[in-house]
Amino acid sequence: MQNNMNIASNSSALTSANKVLRNTYALLGVSLFPTVIGAIIGMSMNFSFAQTSPIIFTLCVLAGIFGMFFLIQKNRNNSMGVVFLLGLTFLLGIMLGPILQVAFSMSNGGQIVSLAAGGTGAIFLTLAGIATTSKRDFSSMGKFLMIGLILLILASLANMFFQIPAMSLAISSIAVLIFSGFILYDVNRIVRGGETNYIMATLALYMNIYNLFVNLLHLLMALMGNRD
Repeated sequence: MQNNMNIASNSSALTSANKVLRNTYALLGVSLFPTVIGAIIGMSMNFSFAQTSPIIFTLCVLAGIFGMFFLIQKNRNNSMGVVFLLGLTFLLGIMLGPILQVAFSMSNGGQIVSLAAGGTGAIFLTLAGIATTSKRDFSSMGKFLMIGLILLILASLANMFFQIPAMSLAISSIAVLIFSGFILYDVNRIVRGGETNYIMATLALYMNIYNLFVNLLHLLMALMGNRD
């Protein structure tokens, strides 16, 4: 009798996790549309203020992003959570404007952006597939990834003052590894029932994919960019 109850409980948990994963992937796909729209708008904007006052600009952007995080968290159990999430993806799409402007100013900019997008998609699909099908529990990665993320943020803030190109490339390289690890960790957490809210799950995966794309694009621009 106890075994039957355990089997039923495990089956219910698995069904619930699969539902969360499906809803997460669906919302993640929808979130790409406001991101693209925002990016198109961002490429036509003048970000001269960001160049003259990068620290103030960064602080303002971070304030806006964390404000949206707060609103999404507070509304994670209702439809407004989806609205705020899509609003965040639109804002982050606009924030792609400066790096895309630089990328498309290169003669092979279109190729670089396509490679960054394709590479991001390939990494996500590969790691999500591993996290979904593997019997291994990747939860132990969480602590190391969080420490790595904190150190990455501190290094990025420091490099805002020092402006060392080699350090910038090193930061982007490490960021690609860290956010790839977060994709593996977050998808596995959903599959194992560690995240039951699809809005928060989508937010986590979206931020992983967004940061992976930005840092991969930065690396490709440095390695392949043709400014002639």
